[in-house]
Amino acid sequence: MNCRNQPFAIFLATALFVSFIFFSCSKETSSTNTDAQEQELAQASTEASGEAENIFSETFDDVMGVNNDVGMEGSGVFYGRPDTLNPALRCFTVTITHPNNTPFPVRVVIDFGNTGCPGPDGHIRRGKIISEYTDRLLNPGAMAVTTFDGFYIDSVKVEGTHKITNTSQPPNIVRRYRIEVIDGKLTKPSGNYIEWNSSRSVLQIDGMATPTPRDDVYKIYDGTATGKVRRGNLLVRWESTITEPLIRRVSCRWIVKGVIKTVRANLPANSHWVSFLNFGNGDCDNQATLTVNGHTFQITLN
Repeated sequence: MNCRNQPFAIFLATALFVSFIFFSCSKETSSTNTDAQEQELAQASTEASGEAENIFSETFDDVMGVNNDVGMEGSGVFYGRPDTLNPALRCFTVTITHPNNTPFPVRVVIDFGNTGCPGPDGHIRRGKIISEYTDRLLNPGAMAVTTFDGFYIDSVKVEGTHKITNTSQPPNIVRRYRIEVIDGKLTKPSGNYIEWNSSRSVLQIDGMATPTPRDDVYKIYDGTATGKVRRGNLLVRWESTITEPLIRRVSCRWIVKGVIKTVRANLPANSHWVSFLNFGNGDCDNQATLTVNGHTFQITLN
């Protein structure tokens, strides 16, 4: 290094350090961030929104897929397993109880144990998913409320309340649901986390004519969500809406199509720092595109 430049280098390093500390402490509320900082905030919130959407969408499949008494057997962790014909070979157990000694309500506990249970989707689960059903979920008016007890997907701890309500209107055979996530939280080993609350309308658009859920397809077509994500010193609150319906196939672990719009919660209404997460054109893969302020790049979904 040229010695004549050392004072300037020290000044620059000090300025950058002070700027970093200020930015780290004020990211959630500052309205004067640089373009690079705003892009980082937008990317973090949008990726967190997509991750929460995927993980809690899987809960719907798990709750629906337990058996034909409470839903339609064979989706979620019950999909495509080699142990389907012999549950004794499974690395998880299913306990079903009837608290009132009547067909409903029903309490179902899916226990993945403490050592880790590989799923057909490639994820490792441990802990418990606990659901209480008022009726079979295919019936109008039925509800299922799900909580989590020490439950992890891979290394991510999942918390919160997941609620399914069948909002179909008889005699229409089209199945509609309202899916709510209340105080959802995804916590990483590093201490980073995502908090998420959402309310979504879901329409089944394919697979109604068959007795298996493997060809079922769902459209998530409205609703809003709010969240907060922490990544190290970064802390961001956001709001998201669906601008193009999300398409989910039971046979695929990822959302295959649709667009989510995400905006940092405390930005002014006319801010151009709006981001869009596009899940693709219908192919079953873990790729999506993220567009922030007109700049688009590829991301990989968990």
